Amino acid sequence: MRKLFYGMNVSADGYIAAAGDDLGWGEPNEELFQWWLDEERAIELFLYGRKLWEIMSSYWPTGDQQPGATPAQVEFARNWRDTPKVVFSSTIDTVDWNTRLFDGDAVAEITRLKADDGGPMRVGGATLAGAAMRAGLIDEYAIVTHPVLVGGGAPFYSALDSWVNLNLLETRTFPGGVVMNRYETRR
Repeated sequence: MRKLFYGMNVSADGYIAAAGDDLGWGEPNEELFQWWLDEERAIELFLYGRKLWEIMSSYWPTGDQQPGATPAQVEFARNWRDTPKVVFSSTIDTVDWNTRLFDGDAVAEITRLKADDGGPMRVGGATLAGAAMRAGLIDEYAIVTHPVLVGGGAPFYSALDSWVNLNLLETRTFPGGVVMNRYETRR
């Protein structure tokens, strides 16, 4: 059975994007970017909601060709293109870069994918991750908290029907006051 991970950069008040889908507050430093790259290398299948897919696919297919791209950014772009992806959306028609589109019941499909053999999966995007969270499908959370309050936007956390108890696995501090807490779901 595959594990499902959910991790994002989060403002101190719990948002993954500020109003208007503004991500400018969460610029990673080199150490944090390298940490994210190491995390992404371990993932065998990315699961994206439409909005996050549009953000990622607007930059990373050619991120290694951007002026001033660091070695870590070059590797991130290559890894992103090479890793299989599923985009959950009923509003887009085509996807590229080792990706397939799924427009049915997201929770049923994620449940099916988890039951398969294979390596870990990462879910991304507030709406899709929220559905997986409510369904109890997420095995591990990586909450990378930035010292900024954005006051609203897309929340990291979803409204839940019941509590989800977590075990703290790791805490790490990065430059600029960024703190990563990794938790596993207590089953």
